[in-house]
Amino acid sequence: MSDWTSADMMNVAAARELHDGDVCLVGVGPPNLAANLARRTHAPNCRLVYESGAIDAKPKKLPLSIGDDDLAATAIAVVSVPEMFNFWVGAGRIDVGFLGAAQIDRYGNINTTVIGDHADPKVRLPGAGGAPEIAAAAGRVIVIVKQSPRTFVERVDFVSSVGYGPTGTERDAPGAGPTLVITDHGVLEPDPVTHELTLTRLHPGVTAEQALAATGWPLKVADSVQAVPAPSGAELEALRGLRNREAVDA
Repeated sequence: MSDWTSADMMNVAAARELHDGDVCLVGVGPPNLAANLARRTHAPNCRLVYESGAIDAKPKKLPLSIGDDDLAATAIAVVSVPEMFNFWVGAGRIDVGFLGAAQIDRYGNINTTVIGDHADPKVRLPGAGGAPEIAAAAGRVIVIVKQSPRTFVERVDFVSSVGYGPTGTERDAPGAGPTLVITDHGVLEPDPVTHELTLTRLHPGVTAEQALAATGWPLKVADSVQAVPAPSGAELEALRGLRNREAVDA
């Protein structure tokens, strides 16, 4: 029996995608955990930028939100939200944008607005926030979300952030669209031609059949699916320290 969970594996896999020196725009939830984990393991010089305006924040504890006072206290600068999106995001100064999703479809289109009809929704979600701009302008866009048929749907109820468009052909600029979708089952990447999300990596102990069953469309599987290495002891120690909100020098 492993000493880590599928959620641990998802967060570790996401953290590994950050490179030392990357400028990363961080959201709440799993993206927040993954980015701070990367700083405490293999990417100490990763520069964390938060939508609230904190630039190069070095929080000593896992921030509870983008408004956590530890972000302002440890940042090299705090700018206004308009400056954040005009000068940093819109100007292409973000290397990696981490996003979550309530729904995502086969072409990486994201819904964080409503479940059901927009005029009379079953559930009203928190909304897109800065995600549309991040999805449009970040150098790499990584989506972190647990995989289930409820989340991985044939067609999103509302497009909050465009991936590759309804048919996968509406957005074809180089570098545009999601780079990776990291789940608790594995990693999906867009096909270079059709832009359809394709299973390319599996987490330890997960089968392709399980990933297919957790997807609301006939998920494409790469001819050669790679195995994601299990979390190391150092990664797990750092991850648990963050979840316990222990002060960590970083």
